[in-house]
Amino acid sequence: MTQARDPAIVTRTIRGMAASDGAGVKLTRVIGSPQLDMLDPFLMLDEFGTDRAEDYIAGFPDHPHRGFETVTYMLDGRMRHKDNHGNEGLLVPGSVQWMTAGRGLVHSEMPEQQSGRMRGFQLWVNLPASAKMTEPRYQEFAPDRIPLAEPARGVAVKVIAGSIEDAHGATVRGPIEQPATEPLYLDVVLEPGAAWETALPAGHSAFAYAYEGDLRIGEGDDARALAAHELAVLGGGDRLVLRAGEGGARLIVVAGRPLREPVARHGPFVMNTREQLMQAFVDFQEGRF
Repeated sequence: MTQARDPAIVTRTIRGMAASDGAGVKLTRVIGSPQLDMLDPFLMLDEFGTDRAEDYIAGFPDHPHRGFETVTYMLDGRMRHKDNHGNEGLLVPGSVQWMTAGRGLVHSEMPEQQSGRMRGFQLWVNLPASAKMTEPRYQEFAPDRIPLAEPARGVAVKVIAGSIEDAHGATVRGPIEQPATEPLYLDVVLEPGAAWETALPAGHSAFAYAYEGDLRIGEGDDARALAAHELAVLGGGDRLVLRAGEGGARLIVVAGRPLREPVARHGPFVMNTREQLMQAFVDFQEGRF
C-alpha cells in the first residue's frame, strides 16, 4: 500500500459477447472478442454461468494446448479434468486450477453433475518465448487452500494469486506462483456501499470484471461506474479504489506483467511466430504432445 500513488482509472469498459466452446458449452467471452482481442499477457477471459444443464453438460472433450496457461476458477458446480499425461482431478466450488500447458498436452474438462448451477471463469495467460516449451504442470488448490482476507469493513477478498494487505497491515498471499507474469488474481465481495482500496503491481496490465451487482472504480470526477457483466480495463495509476453500489458487488480483479512479445495464435496454440504455430499443428497431428 505504501508504494501505491495515483489512483487507477477506467480506460475503457467492455461487455462480453455470447459464445460457444467445447462441445457446445454456452458462455460469455469478454477478452478474446472483437471488442478486446487481448490485454497482454491475457489472451482470453470466459465467464460461464447457467443452471440449465443443456448449456454445459456436453463439456469440453479432449482438446490440445501449447504455449500458454489456462486458469479455471469455479464458483458453482463441479468439473472433472483429465489429460494425456495421466493427470486427473475434480474442481469443486471455490477451487482453482492454474494449468501451464507448456510444450503441449491434450486434456478434457467435463461437468461432474447432471443438473444445478455451473458458474466460473476461465482465463488464458500467455507464456514468454523462453517458457513456451516447458514441461506441462498444474497448480491446483481446493477452496480451503485459498486465503480469505477481510481488509476493510464489508469487504471480503479471496487471494488466488499475488498479495494484498489485510485490515491489520499483514500481507495475505495467494497460493499461485508464476514468475513470468507475476499475476494478481482476486475475488472481491463488497457489501452495499462498502469501499476498499489496494495496490496494483506497477507496470502490470490490469482489469476488473463485475459478475454481480455494481460498483464505482476510481476517485472523484474520474470515478466510473461498472455494471454486472462488464469488464473495466485499468490504467493511469497503481492504486485501485472500489466502492459498491446499493446492492453490493462481486468482481474479480486481475493483473499481470505484459510480455511485449510477438503473438502468433490459432485456436488452442499460442506461439511467437507462424513457423512455430505450424510446428505445433504438426507435433499434435503426429502425436508428440
